[in-house]
Amino acid sequence: MNIKTFLPRLIDERVAFISAIFLLILIIVSFIAPFIVPHDPFKQDLMKVMLGPSSQHWLGTDELGRDIFSRLLMGGKAAIQAGLVAIIIPVFIGVPLGIISGYFGGVIDDIFMRIVDSILAIPAILLALGITGALGISLWNAMIAVGIVFTPQFARLARGQTLQVRTEPYIEAAQISGAGVFWITLKHIIPNISPPIIVQASFNISYAILVESMLSFLGLGAQSPQISWGNMIQQAYSMININSTMIIYPGLAIVFTVLAGNFLGDGLRVALDPTYKKY
Repeated sequence: MNIKTFLPRLIDERVAFISAIFLLILIIVSFIAPFIVPHDPFKQDLMKVMLGPSSQHWLGTDELGRDIFSRLLMGGKAAIQAGLVAIIIPVFIGVPLGIISGYFGGVIDDIFMRIVDSILAIPAILLALGITGALGISLWNAMIAVGIVFTPQFARLARGQTLQVRTEPYIEAAQISGAGVFWITLKHIIPNISPPIIVQASFNISYAILVESMLSFLGLGAQSPQISWGNMIQQAYSMININSTMIIYPGLAIVFTVLAGNFLGDGLRVALDPTYKKY
């Protein structure tokens, strides 16, 4: 499928298209946040503790007098980084392993799939906690942990798609013509298995943001003075009886971002479907 047919199909899925625009804006704003925040997100002002929304502080201030809106913008960068890193790792590790397993089969397939089954038998959250504890407490280690957790899912998906594709006549024709495994993989297998992988990646980005926020809330992700939506909720939780609004803003940011990722995944599933028809 080329871009000329894909974009009109995605635009037809209005909710998914709006979600894609929202995520694109979020990515841009998150990475330029240090240059556009109205206040220093790290600056404490004990004379302005837990103020309500105003023209000076749009979302108010936290328990240390820091501007919540500025911190919210800065926290978006950690969420986006977590989502991207957690997808890059399984795409570049899990997908090649799945293709190798599905293409060659036999003993290689048995070994790879038993390893994948063993990892998938462990609940994802517990596995992420264990990996984070082993690597050490930091935002990057939390993102790596999430990426490792997702790797078996992508390996299994790539294997299943490769098993279907490798029996197609064009694969057999390429093999008969003397094409090598690398060329067949690059030219035929990857382009034909990429749509479901792209859809899975869009869903997993949302889940990665949730897991990163959870790890940061538990103190296993971003560490002060780093800012993430998860540790903003953690810090606001202790003040929930005094000022409950502090916990609402990062919570809504997580909810809207995760919903946008899920809506985009649904739209991509339709837009990348070769049997797509507009009614």
